[in-house]
Amino acid sequence: MNPTVSVTWYFNMEFVRSYLARILGAALLVLAVLFANSVYAVVEIYEFDSVEQEKLYQSLASELRCPKCQNQNLIGSDSQIAKDLRAEVYRLLKEGKTGPEIKEYMVARYGEYVLYKPKLQGKTYILWFGPAVLLLIGVSVLAMIVKRRKTTEVVETNTEISDQEQARLQAMLNNPEFNGKD
Repeated sequence: MNPTVSVTWYFNMEFVRSYLARILGAALLVLAVLFANSVYAVVEIYEFDSVEQEKLYQSLASELRCPKCQNQNLIGSDSQIAKDLRAEVYRLLKEGKTGPEIKEYMVARYGEYVLYKPKLQGKTYILWFGPAVLLLIGVSVLAMIVKRRKTTEVVETNTEISDQEQARLQAMLNNPEFNGKD
């Protein structure tokens, strides 16, 4: 075996090994960073008297909004206030309060914002009917634009030229030196 070939082959294998080791190291680092937050996740364990009570807790925690978070319910939020509210919902359920009573308590304490589905009142009409009104306005504007385009196209396609204009156009086509001035 030629010694030059074996040395070259050995150095190529070292390069491949070091390259693979770097890739593996980078992949492990990425995985470590991605899963680092899951170490801090705390699971709250509550014991319920019945399955219905647990279902009511889950329902309330998903219907109530975290006051601190932008658009998360109590289940999806990890903020301290959401944890406190989950504990408060649990405490109220253990005291025998019903779903509507718990919602009233939360609204009295945090306002209508805490509900994902606020009650239909004078001050919440815009929340309930605003999207539908905006959709109707958008559809109306779109219909008007389409109607105007159709009438414009019809006017443009139905234009006829007079005999005098036809003769002038024919003269322009037949005479290449015609400059368009009479």
